Amino acid sequence: MARGLLPWASLRKICGSHYYIQARLPCVRVKYLFFSWLAVFVGSWVIYVQYSTYTELCRAHDCKKIICDKYQKGIIDGSACSSLCDKDTLYFGKCLSNKPNNQVYRGVWDESQIVLKCRLEELFHFDLDSNMEPRKETVLFDKPTKGTSVEEFREMVYNLLKAKLGDQSNLQELLKLVVTVADGNKDGHISLAEAKSAWALLQLNEFLITVILQDKEHTPKLLGFCGDLYVTEKVPYSYLYGLTIPWVLEFFIPSGLRRSMDQWFTPSWPRKAKIAIGLLEFVEDVFHGTFGNFLMCDLSANNIGYNTKHDLKMIDMRKVIPEVSFKQLIGARHCETDVDCVYGTDCRTTCHQSKKQCTTELDQPNLTKVCALLKDYLLNGAPSDVREELEKQLYSCIALRGTASQMEMEHSLILNNLKTLLWKKISHTKDS
Repeated sequence: MARGLLPWASLRKICGSHYYIQARLPCVRVKYLFFSWLAVFVGSWVIYVQYSTYTELCRAHDCKKIICDKYQKGIIDGSACSSLCDKDTLYFGKCLSNKPNNQVYRGVWDESQIVLKCRLEELFHFDLDSNMEPRKETVLFDKPTKGTSVEEFREMVYNLLKAKLGDQSNLQELLKLVVTVADGNKDGHISLAEAKSAWALLQLNEFLITVILQDKEHTPKLLGFCGDLYVTEKVPYSYLYGLTIPWVLEFFIPSGLRRSMDQWFTPSWPRKAKIAIGLLEFVEDVFHGTFGNFLMCDLSANNIGYNTKHDLKMIDMRKVIPEVSFKQLIGARHCETDVDCVYGTDCRTTCHQSKKQCTTELDQPNLTKVCALLKDYLLNGAPSDVREELEKQLYSCIALRGTASQMEMEHSLILNNLKTLLWKKISHTKDS
């Protein structure tokens, strides 16, 4: 009897398991379908957002159409107009824009690698963000007007430079430089169309800084312009750490890992030291330079690059602003707390609680912000015989406080000490 029951019991057990598996399969399929659908949904959303962002930020066709339309009507002119609109030897390449109205592209001009920058939509005087309450006076190539003489145009430019830079004793020198740049075809005369282009460009801080610092090593060379579009040399390495990650992936990378990844993709330490020396030299260029003091208000690794020889080049100088302009505008801003008294990401003042207005004295000079950026960059992988002194000097630099007049001597001393320390360590290497 037992022998007869055993096969039936085994069969029922096996069949029961089979029935159980069959019952579980629909549940597994539902989960599989759900996660598959979720993956498709998330992927589609990412693609849509990326496409929407790209189409909003990257509008090369619109930029070229607007500029060339004005050029062909004779409203504007410049050294890059013919190549862009007639000969088609200047064209847009990879989009680098991070704001819709600040169009930035890599490109090619007569087989040379270049960077193109142009503005779309409304332009405002002083080229400040909306939170800086700029005057709503649009720049649409309406100045200078027909009938304006060269002398009148020179006076317009002089007054604009004086408003931006203050009453500098050598503004006439800068005026001559601007007029030379405005003569796009180098025929010794400035046409009305060239004057309109130059006037529009002078509203942009970055263009003005580029002109002022053209003879400096760490400023990309200005190659040409057409309307408010201008062309500069391409910088081969456009990120201080040599690593850029799509913004979608940034959400999934912990901040600690991101900092480590930044350090993994840096050049060798002697080359980092050379790049750092270049950044310190740029601070010297803008601190009480030939035409006044300039403030570095967005000191990000994304705005700093270098060439194949590891010479530093500034990629984005839109937030390098004349100190005079900054004080005029920040001093007129209403505030409730210190948070309201910030321009860019790095230029901060305090809120005067009784007046409810921002003060005009910065809490940190340019050099302090540069040292904070360079601290991890230089200390990571630093040679043991220089690390302790380097760390000491960097922390002394970061601790700088006070007004420019109070700390000018200390500022210069720390800057020179840092440059000397780095240069002595790398001067005997091939990377120097």
